[in-house]
Amino acid sequence: MNNYTILIIIVVYFCILLFISYITGRKDSDNNAFFRGNRQSPWYIVSIGMVGASLSGVSFVSVPGMVRSIDMTYMQTVFGFFFGYIIVAKVLLPLYYKLELTSIYTYLNDRIGRRSYKTGASFFILSKIIGAAARLYLVVLILQTYVFDAWNIPFAVTTIGSVLLVWLYTYRSGVKTIIWTDTIQAIALVAMLIVIIWQVADKMELNMVSMTHTITESPHFRIFEFSDWHSTQHFVKQFFSGIFIVIVMTGLDQDMMQKNLTCKTLHEAQKNMYTYGFAFTPVNFLFLSLGILLIALAGQENIPLPALNDDILPMFCTSGILGNSILIFFTIGIIAAAFSSADSALTALTTSFCIDILGIEKEEAAKAKRMRIKVHIVISILFAVIILLIKAVNNRSVIDAIYMIASYTYGPLLGLFMFGLYTKRNPIDKIIPYICIASPIICFLLYHFTKQIAGYTFGYEILIINGTLTFLGVWVSSYLNKNQG
Repeated sequence: MNNYTILIIIVVYFCILLFISYITGRKDSDNNAFFRGNRQSPWYIVSIGMVGASLSGVSFVSVPGMVRSIDMTYMQTVFGFFFGYIIVAKVLLPLYYKLELTSIYTYLNDRIGRRSYKTGASFFILSKIIGAAARLYLVVLILQTYVFDAWNIPFAVTTIGSVLLVWLYTYRSGVKTIIWTDTIQAIALVAMLIVIIWQVADKMELNMVSMTHTITESPHFRIFEFSDWHSTQHFVKQFFSGIFIVIVMTGLDQDMMQKNLTCKTLHEAQKNMYTYGFAFTPVNFLFLSLGILLIALAGQENIPLPALNDDILPMFCTSGILGNSILIFFTIGIIAAAFSSADSALTALTTSFCIDILGIEKEEAAKAKRMRIKVHIVISILFAVIILLIKAVNNRSVIDAIYMIASYTYGPLLGLFMFGLYTKRNPIDKIIPYICIASPIICFLLYHFTKQIAGYTFGYEILIINGTLTFLGVWVSSYLNKNQG
């Protein structure tokens, strides 16, 4: 496939996004549009866009590949996701709408205190900027390896260009724009997924019936694990972890909640959450089914699979095994998945830093807008710098460590919000930051000691333990506080 063809597709793709940005921002580019979307977003548009924002470029390549090592057991977590979305819709969304929040972490200021508020917002900013940059790095690396290396374009240029493109279509109206651009990208992502599945089935000469049979009869079509309690894939661990992952990474995440809060009413935001939660299940099932088909194709054609699971889908899509045109669909899918995640993260980080750290809502409108534009630029630069630092280290394990660090930072948010929602006690606000720092450290030590001494490896449940430790620490501090109002 001619690389110029791919470049033209990328250019056309981003021209569409820039056009949408122009249409949505030509009348409203103030902070109300950037932060809240003027609270006028259609709930069904938000719902579609959130599917794309949830499936980053990492998910696009990782989920099909994980079938080789853990079969379809990831679906246990996905089933938990659905119930998590119901909890978010019933418990957290009513609170956010009642308080008319722009940044969800403002709740901590009202309920517990200023230091708790700043701590919660800081944990989100740290986690999101590192995690989002790491996800974007992996996608930029794929584009560099399979597209831009052929032209000897430096990785730094690809990185800066990618971040610049995201900045260009988000700087004007922020969340008001990405509600629509993410919808386009979500549709593109799912369409490309279906096209790739169809191409694989065509290569294997399968019709719909035989393709279904191939998937369901595969030894990798194992969804549930009930027998081995020590396994990180045990149903109880996966299911309940899925619930809590959604609560913290959707319900307590400014990135995801900011889109929900652009809906006109609480009822519409709840409809969005139910629809999005329901749609997320079949989309993940399709990704896993694609993984089974790729493994089956490899066996049928005697194709050696790469050592890393994450390389399985890129290898099939870039080697010509599925035909030259598949690279176009793969490139579009990767871009759609990556940038629908990156644009919302960039917007949410700008929102949180402006409101939670700088407090610009207290400033005059023109000054507040100028501050927001500067913050948006600085965070974009930080994205590029972090990506280049990861590339300089050039160690795959660093990525794993970054994701681990990012996952640990959501535990304190879970503990703080649960304490605020389900108790009426007043903790000592000034010691909350120390509790929130100590909890992830204790979990990290617990993870390693348990693995070495007992041979037990914690999975996603470490998030629940982290949140519980934070909750208990805050609870103890409330008993030390004589002021219980």
